[in-house]
Amino acid sequence: MSLVRVDRPGVVESDDGRRFVALELPDGWRVVDAHCPHNRGPLEQGWVRDGRTLVCPWHWYRFDLDTGECSTSPQHVLGVHPVREIDGQVYADVGDPPRALSWSERLRAHARE
Repeated sequence: MSLVRVDRPGVVESDDGRRFVALELPDGWRVVDAHCPHNRGPLEQGWVRDGRTLVCPWHWYRFDLDTGECSTSPQHVLGVHPVREIDGQVYADVGDPPRALSWSERLRAHARE
């Protein structure tokens, strides 16, 4: 478990260098991955529609801020991280960093793309 402190809306960074976007909505905070899973668009430049949907500024992919599901293309899912309050401060549990891929895993992943 890795906690990231959320002080204000915008980009927040974990101790290991991963970046996330903190959004303050009327019903509470949401913390999501900083890049769109479709084509790595900068989600801090996106906009929130209907208080529940984040729209990527590059290709207008739409993501549910509660589940991460994409209504534009179901194969893409945005990382949504649980938010909790500890001693009056807001934190997001962004989990452990992904393990590094071996060269053969990288090559296979690149071939699949």
